[in-house]
Amino acid sequence: MESRLKVLGHPLHPMLVMFPVALLITAVIFDVVDAAGGPNYLAEAAYWNIAVGLIGGLLAAAAGSVDLFALPAGTRAKRVGLTHAAANLAVILLFAAVWVVRLNADSRAAGGALIAIEVVAVAILGIGAWLGGELVDRLGVGVDQEADLNAPSSLRPSSAPQRIGDVR
Repeated sequence: MESRLKVLGHPLHPMLVMFPVALLITAVIFDVVDAAGGPNYLAEAAYWNIAVGLIGGLLAAAAGSVDLFALPAGTRAKRVGLTHAAANLAVILLFAAVWVVRLNADSRAAGGALIAIEVVAVAILGIGAWLGGELVDRLGVGVDQEADLNAPSSLRPSSAPQRIGDVR
């Protein structure tokens, strides 16, 4: 099933996913280092990584929902897609809760309980990412129908007439 939302011939959802994943994982690393006695600015950096990661995660979720709703009911792809979406929604909610607690605190530093929540959220994020890979790599969700090892550039319209000697 080809992705419904594309930019320059490539699905939008995978383009948007990498930033929130990286920001949220980096936030947890910064919080762990801060809690272990690292520089104080890491807590502030982690806080802002979470804020931007949440915004990016919501954008990625919006793009992903377009493809999720297009999956046929009763298919394994639909079941995996719903589980993928639920896992990632849980991640967004957990990190949002951590962010709100830190927003209202005197310090941006995360204590042990918040770091534990973040670690659980990152574990769920790993499961959600694996499920996303399952959707693409095993079930072909978001993959162009003309995909193969010699497919033309995505910047070239697929209906363009082929010249003799063009490599497809």
